[in-house]
Amino acid sequence: MAKNYKFYLGGKWVSRKAKLDVFSPWDDKLIGRVSLGSADDLTAAITAAQKTFPKMKALPSYKRAEICMQISEAIARDKQKFARMMALEVGKSLKDSLGEVNRAIDVFRISAEEAKRIGGEIMDLDWAPGMDGRMGLIRRFPIGVVAGISPFNFPLNLVAHKIGPAIASGNCIVVKPAPKTPIMALMLAELIHKTDLPKGAVSVVPTTNEDAAPLIEDERVKLISFTGSDKVGWWLKERAGKKKVVLELGGNAGCAIADDADLDYATDRLVVGSFGVAGQSCISVQRIFVQEKVYNKFIKLFVAKTKKLKVGNPLDKKTDVGTMVSRVAVENTLAAVNQAIKDGAKLLVGGKAQGAVFYPTILTNVTKKMDVCSKELFAPVTTVDTYKTFPEVVKKINDSAFGLQAGIFTNRMNDIMTA
Repeated sequence: MAKNYKFYLGGKWVSRKAKLDVFSPWDDKLIGRVSLGSADDLTAAITAAQKTFPKMKALPSYKRAEICMQISEAIARDKQKFARMMALEVGKSLKDSLGEVNRAIDVFRISAEEAKRIGGEIMDLDWAPGMDGRMGLIRRFPIGVVAGISPFNFPLNLVAHKIGPAIASGNCIVVKPAPKTPIMALMLAELIHKTDLPKGAVSVVPTTNEDAAPLIEDERVKLISFTGSDKVGWWLKERAGKKKVVLELGGNAGCAIADDADLDYATDRLVVGSFGVAGQSCISVQRIFVQEKVYNKFIKLFVAKTKKLKVGNPLDKKTDVGTMVSRVAVENTLAAVNQAIKDGAKLLVGGKAQGAVFYPTILTNVTKKMDVCSKELFAPVTTVDTYKTFPEVVKKINDSAFGLQAGIFTNRMNDIMTA
């Protein structure tokens, strides 16, 4: 029987009549029923955070570091539990899920270290006559209430990215996890509740996107940290008013393979970079450019290694690529791939779906106007093209509306520095 989850508001566990059913994308089984918060609940969480802020602000750095380490160690103890639920909730392979849990452990460990390194600066101000002996002292202070809005694709680590730094810097935070994957954030909240963190400093409140307005509009929120699509991110920034805004948005990462590259190593890394977490990563490699002299050899290796990937049940320890987050995501991906083929692209491998699984796909003979090149697919699909000169490939990679990530495989230091 699926577990019922309350949400975490102001240090208390809260249940509501409204529920959010969470289904596994692999087999559509109900894996959890989550109490769904409202706009009023978010407002209450902001109020609790504001009241708790003086306590957080007064916590010495060693105490904030201790709390972050308590969380890190607790996740480590429950590593297998977190990884299994992640595989169920988002369809991520158990391998990738364990990798994400390890990253979350590191995030809180690093946050613990950074809590002790929030320093300042001393500046000489004797720049002009009459200013002899003057100095300036720069210090950093907590700002108050932070709103954290996290995506579905890394349901633990990207929540950790928001909570860890907030605690380390003496701030309070209200987290709205993605509606598709709220359970991981609530499991994390269970661990946080058992630490020495002042109650009210962290709230985790799943809501519909429509009910999230208080996080944007409430003037008591001083910073919004959002990870997700570029469309939503820029929309939030337009409406954030005087709030500070931190955005981590989409990408369609490009990668260059030079003629002196170690192709065996490059293809090993690109199989992971293109198809890991079923391509549902903002830094997933979507555009590969290969120097024409080594193109044929590269393609042969890359296709062969892609075909060896085990695709399917996320809970199978041997699975390399699990499911996409939903069948709608699969349908959208299949439509984009089929349109590219219709427009002249050549399919080398993949291009098919089964349930919520989309098979790793490689396309060649593409053009930059195709959606598979110009947009963020967020899917296990990559394109391969050629180039002649290094300045040419730099221009090709930069010819994108996104700028989040890029890579190059070469041994030429001058080209590395140019890139």
